[in-house]
Amino acid sequence: MMIQESDNTPEHPSAPTDHLSAITSPDPSVHRALADACRHAGDELGALAHLIAAHTLDAYATGSSDARTNGLCDVATGYFMKGDHAVAARWYELVLTLDPNVAVACQNLAAIHAGEGMTALAEVYRERAYGIQRVFVEETAGWTRSVLILCAGRSTGNVPFEALLPGARNRRIKYAIDYATDDEDAQLPAFDLVFNAIGDPDIAAPLRGRLARFEAQCSRPLLNPNSAITPTSRHKLSALLDGLDDVQTAPCVRYEDQSEVQSEAPGVGPHASLRSLLADHAVTFPLLARPVAAHGGDGLVLCDTIEALESRLSTQEGAQYLTAFRDCQSADGFYRKYRVIYVDRQPFPYHLVISPHWIAHYFSADMESHAWKLDEERRFLRDPRAALGERAMNAITAIGQRLDLDYAGIDFTLLPDGEVFVFEANATMLAHYERDNGMLAHKNQHVQHIVDAFEQMLVHRTAG
Repeated sequence: MMIQESDNTPEHPSAPTDHLSAITSPDPSVHRALADACRHAGDELGALAHLIAAHTLDAYATGSSDARTNGLCDVATGYFMKGDHAVAARWYELVLTLDPNVAVACQNLAAIHAGEGMTALAEVYRERAYGIQRVFVEETAGWTRSVLILCAGRSTGNVPFEALLPGARNRRIKYAIDYATDDEDAQLPAFDLVFNAIGDPDIAAPLRGRLARFEAQCSRPLLNPNSAITPTSRHKLSALLDGLDDVQTAPCVRYEDQSEVQSEAPGVGPHASLRSLLADHAVTFPLLARPVAAHGGDGLVLCDTIEALESRLSTQEGAQYLTAFRDCQSADGFYRKYRVIYVDRQPFPYHLVISPHWIAHYFSADMESHAWKLDEERRFLRDPRAALGERAMNAITAIGQRLDLDYAGIDFTLLPDGEVFVFEANATMLAHYERDNGMLAHKNQHVQHIVDAFEQMLVHRTAG
């Protein structure tokens, strides 16, 4: 994705309001005083940040050739990555006061404001960022391969590629293609292959023509072409996986606007149009409603009745996916959601979530507090075929072939009869390392298997 990622976990104490305001001061003496105050309070990182600010402001005031905002921007990004977004925003604002053309500052301010629900302000900064810059090159000494990464700057529907493409080996050229003109394609730095990181089909849909034109003139190997992304939309997944043995999916329909519930024909009862839409696609109650292009359970609600659904739709802007809900509770009362990552169509286990709630996410399932949950996850990671059974593992392998993506993933559960029930399967699946000294460190060797397989695929695709 084009913005810096944040774990949204504040590790730095929130600064008082007066300190926040003072961060944007253009007076070097103010920052020196704040550096002293931070040092006396035991905040060495804060002290260093203000000393960098003082040095930078001095350089700009004297017209020095060393007048650059790089150090200040690193300070801001450090706070952003730590989750202290209020402080990060002020540092980015100081950066833009000195140099209004720092795209990364605009990018991350857009992310901060979007996270606060200030969508209009976020869009202002996003447009400003990509108006300044569409190509972002990240390289470290010793890189051996140059990868062009196609990204959507307007959205977070991008494949999380940080672990997949380590900077020690890969020169990463991130290209916000949705903001770039066709002419800019010919001006890109040299690259060895292309990874289409726009993994969400709803984000990619408006870019279909743009991506097709890029792919048509691209002479380098291209991973995850958009033609393979398109069929993974939630409402198309059943058709994509149709006919596979031991695979089940839930009926799903895409609801586009409110006209279907507001424009009843004369003599037709209330909700008739909506009922007809659901019936035509075999979607029954209870059902799940979620915004398109949403991930991580954002905006997901369970509707038990047509009245509840209509109330939900009347308050939402944009399209929604309506999916028949299937209660997949295990015999022990818990819900299990397995994740497998596909690299070059081959399956690799990534994690198992065991949750008391039907919305099963790793962060909310309290996995780390229950040794038995982690033990069960370890067994799945060590030997998924033994954990799932022969039928299910064969089905998972067949799904990878049917998806036909170079990188993808699947979230699923195991039904009592050994069949696989698919929640979703697409290219936006997250895979990342855990802290080496943390409770989830057991996952890292399996993440490494994924990363190693991805590297082998890159070597194979660029050979010759």
